[in-house]
Amino acid sequence: MSKTAVAPNNSTLFGHPTGLYILFLTEMWERFSYYGMRALLVLYITSSTLGDDPRGAGLGWTSQEALALYGWYTMLVYLMSIPGGMIADKIIGQKKAVLVGAIVLCVGHGVLVLTQTWAFYTGLGLVVLGVGLLKPNISTMVGGLYGQGDIRRDKGFSIFYIGINTGSLLATMVIGFVVAQWGWHAGFGLAGIAMVLGLIVYLWGQKYLVHVGNFVKQDVNDKEQSSYGQLFGDLMKSTNQLMITGLFLVLSLFGWYSLGWGYGLLFLFLTVIIGLMMMIYKELSTQQDKDRFLVLLLSFIMVIIFWGAYEQAGGLMNLYTDTKTDRILLCFEIPTVMFQSLNAGFIILFATVVAGYWATRKLKSKEASSIFKMAIGIIIMGFGFLFMVFAAMQFEKSGTSSMIWLVLAYLFHTIGELCISPVALSFITKLAPVKYASLMMGVYFAATGLGNKVAGIIGESASSLGEYTVFLGILIFTLLIGGVFLLLLKPLQRLTHGAEDNEK
Repeated sequence: MSKTAVAPNNSTLFGHPTGLYILFLTEMWERFSYYGMRALLVLYITSSTLGDDPRGAGLGWTSQEALALYGWYTMLVYLMSIPGGMIADKIIGQKKAVLVGAIVLCVGHGVLVLTQTWAFYTGLGLVVLGVGLLKPNISTMVGGLYGQGDIRRDKGFSIFYIGINTGSLLATMVIGFVVAQWGWHAGFGLAGIAMVLGLIVYLWGQKYLVHVGNFVKQDVNDKEQSSYGQLFGDLMKSTNQLMITGLFLVLSLFGWYSLGWGYGLLFLFLTVIIGLMMMIYKELSTQQDKDRFLVLLLSFIMVIIFWGAYEQAGGLMNLYTDTKTDRILLCFEIPTVMFQSLNAGFIILFATVVAGYWATRKLKSKEASSIFKMAIGIIIMGFGFLFMVFAAMQFEKSGTSSMIWLVLAYLFHTIGELCISPVALSFITKLAPVKYASLMMGVYFAATGLGNKVAGIIGESASSLGEYTVFLGILIFTLLIGGVFLLLLKPLQRLTHGAEDNEK
């Protein structure tokens, strides 16, 4: 498997391992390429094929069709993190997985520059594969830079998260102007250039990552090594787990028949993962490990719900901004894409503030557990949709809505994101069984991907239900879910067996 060494390099910068900043810059440019592409995707797909849009000809799809593809694409980008984590664990290690993923991403974004339809689908496919290799493994490497119980870990992930959003900010600030000047495919090309820069940084910084994410050949006699084949073999001998897996298999086949082959394959994939999770739980030798693993899986429910609501930013809210928002500021029309830079800009402004706030609460022995932060994050993010409800009400009354509602919505979404996303990444490195670290990071990103698919489905429903109903429904549901997890906080904390108690 791939092991991540503790404190691998004595070199530090601003109080953190120097390797953190190499991973920071690599992820920054990778996220520039991803979020640049994400910001353009729905707008490009719905643009007219006639070329009457000054940005060039698009695919001419309906909003509902575009949001459906957006949901599938953003889901698959993260769902591929599971095989990406397995490949790192069993074949090449985290460090090489990140390298291969970066190279595939460079090729994928390069193909998207071409204007043919086949290039569009091929490029999207390569981006999906590249992110699947890079995303879970670079995050696991960040966790490996810190020793057990090191309070800097959460701040380190917050700094890393700033890198993610610096890339997003740069992409959404710049790429809209590039597309306005030179067209859609110039924007795709710029995303590819950014990924090449990320690859160069990663290669240059290998001296700071010498002992992080290296592949260690598995010893078949070492019980601490993971074996997925053995887990599935044991599944065939475990009556209860096999019956549950069989039930999900039947439901998957029914989904294939009633919803189409795409959903059928998705449900089959999820059935395999559910079987794998059950066998990992059964394999764990102590009740403490079993309890912690269970809490980790329950936390993924919050992850799915959070991203199902949050990812309206790239879909429904993106289209709403383009067609129903007054974007004129001082006689200048702000490009639609630039509104997505609000989230990244707010994260850069508030990431260290929010992380510092939680660290201070922890040092004062006040409630600051990861489950608590994540539940509060869902509630705060949910309140952001209150402003989108106000925007929809204003549009129904006057035929347009003020951009201030979008600004306030993105602000609340950002504060909520800072309470859940970097915290969840850190939480995984604390609770996941060591030999399944990369796999569980992959499962986290797969949960994120499922949230993205949920976001697409919700966005599609706006065609029949209307934006007001959708935004109000998201508001109510997220507040309820956050409240439920707050009520369950004490029992869930007991199941972690003090995993976060010794941080200092």
